[in-house]
This record gives sequence, C-alpha cells and structure tokens, in this order.
Amino acid sequence: MNGAREVEVVVIGAGQAGLAAAYHLRRSGFEPERGFVVLDHAPGPGGAWQFRWPSLTFGKVHGMHALPGMELTDADPARPSAEVVREYFDRYERTFGLRVRRPVDVRAVREGAGGRLLVETSDGSWSTRALINATGTWDRPFWPRYPGQETFRGRQLHTAQYAGPEEFAGKRVVVVGGGASGTQHLLELAPYAAATTWVTRRPAVFREGPFDQDAGRAAVALVEERVSQGLPPRSVVSVTGLPLNEAVRQGLADGVLDRRPMFDRVTPDGVEWRDGRRVGADVILWATGFRAALDHLAPLRLREPGGGIRVEGTRAVLDPRVHLVGYGPSASTIGANRAGRAAVRDIKRLLAEEPLAA
Repeated sequence: MNGAREVEVVVIGAGQAGLAAAYHLRRSGFEPERGFVVLDHAPGPGGAWQFRWPSLTFGKVHGMHALPGMELTDADPARPSAEVVREYFDRYERTFGLRVRRPVDVRAVREGAGGRLLVETSDGSWSTRALINATGTWDRPFWPRYPGQETFRGRQLHTAQYAGPEEFAGKRVVVVGGGASGTQHLLELAPYAAATTWVTRRPAVFREGPFDQDAGRAAVALVEERVSQGLPPRSVVSVTGLPLNEAVRQGLADGVLDRRPMFDRVTPDGVEWRDGRRVGADVILWATGFRAALDHLAPLRLREPGGGIRVEGTRAVLDPRVHLVGYGPSASTIGANRAGRAAVRDIKRLLAEEPLAA
C-alpha cells in the first residue's frame, strides 16, 4: 500500500456527525489510532461552528442537539455559538479520548489493494476497510451565477464570509436567500445599513406553532426520498419552513422582511428586474446555502446521473464500505447523532464477515 498506515475505519470530519460516529466506534470496541482514526482539516475542535460569525449567539441557534454521552449544559445564551460549541467539542474529544488528527486535508479516497480503500491526505495515506464520511457542507458555499455579476463595482460575499453586521454600516445591502441565514442576516443588518433589500427565488414559508416529532419525521422523509433516488439533497429547513419567532414577527411588521422576487441581472451599481425596476446596492450578500463537500470521493465514482450519491440508511449503494453521515436526512444535529450510530452498526456487520485478502 506504498507505506499507507492500516486501520479498520477512517472517519473524515470532526463535526457533530464525525464525533458521534467516533463515539459509537469506541463504544463498539474500536480503539482510537489502531481500530479507527478521525481526520479533520479544521485548525481546532468545533466543526463548522467555529467559523460562525460572532453575532450568532448560542441563544439564536435553533435545535443544537447534544452529542451522545455528554449533555451540553449551562451554556450562556449570550455567548457566541462558535465559542460555546468549540469548547464543548474540545471537552468531548478529550473526555472520550477520540484523538482527532488535525489539521489534515483529505485529498482523495480511491480503490486500494486487497479490497481496501486508500485515503490520501496531507499527512500521508491510510488503508482502511471502511470509511465514514462526515465532511458536511461548510467548505462548499454555493454561489449562483447571474448575468452581469462580474460587473458589480461593490462588494459580494457569501454567508461563509459573514463576520457580523457592523461592517455594513451605512451601506445599501441586497440579501439573496430565503433560508435561516438570510433572515438572520437581514434582521441583524437593518439597524446598521442605509437600506436593505431581500430577494428570494421562491416566497419564504414561515412556520407557526410548535414543530413536533411527526412534523420532523415528515420533513426528514422528504429529504431522504431525494437521497434514495440519487438526487442532491435539499436541506431539512427547506421543507420545514422558517420558525415564526418574535424577531421574525417584528421584522415582518417593520418591513425588513419584505421579500421581492429574484432579480434578473446584476448591474455595476446594483440589481435589475426584467420589467425595468432597479435597486442600487453597495453590497450583495449571497445567503444561498451550501453543497455537500464530497469532491475527495470522486475517484470512487459514487455519484448517480441525478448528481447525488444514492444511500440506504447511511450506506452508499454503490459501495457498502462507504457511509455518509451528516448528509441529506442526517444533516440536522440530532440526525447526525443517529446516523453515526447507524453507520457504526452497519460497519460492524461488514467487518464481521470474512476479512478481505491483503
């Protein structure tokens, strides 16, 4: 294997899904560094949470679910979520001795010798019998393309680059996107910006009342159906709608959340619709979501004609050695925990079969 280190399972990513999988691997008898290894390209613990903007306090986070085996208690809702989750994940890794290797960039996963997978990284290669991919979406921000975009003289940025509302003081800001990030950005920006304009491809859907277990299961089932067909997953929030909380109600009443249909082109000074309407802008903030970060799996040819990877449970249909957690229906924090447990259960069955020839 050209000097590749051998291990039973490689986990790629140490966010919620990756740590949940590592926890269940250890509970199932796999020893860190010998039975399994966790590779993470981030500089420290915290998964994608460590990159969130400071104004996203823990009290604004919707549905952050605890990792298995350790509750997240006494978190100050006024503290930045990046700090709260980073400290929690760090404590979790140390408590359970998960020995995450970082920063390690996984460059490619390809077929190895003897039925194994070869994981090529910035820190050498690993030969493994099974793979749990938990790379999430943060590294693949989605930038739509619109005519004239390259001519805009102002600033364009994505949610992944958002650092807080203060930097937009006195600016005319167009926010693109109807998800949770877009509405949060608008509500934060409004007191600072000279003007805000909200545009989305589809009318925003706000959800009133409690989001119970039945509604949650129905939403996850819709996402799971796409994944089972080999289509790129949609986010769970895209089918649940946005919670109609007090801040959103106020934003609707104040006209901050006054949605306009998607513009047709970008001009040097703003955006323009087909009917001739124009809005001047100094900044376009693309709150347009993320795509699954799976390019390193390309050598395995797992993608279906529809563009996604077809999975049953967490297992890639085209390669039962590969499991995707935090993907599609398991992209929520509680879903990631359950997916980690399910992936480990399936991998134990796989490895209990006749060992593959070296």
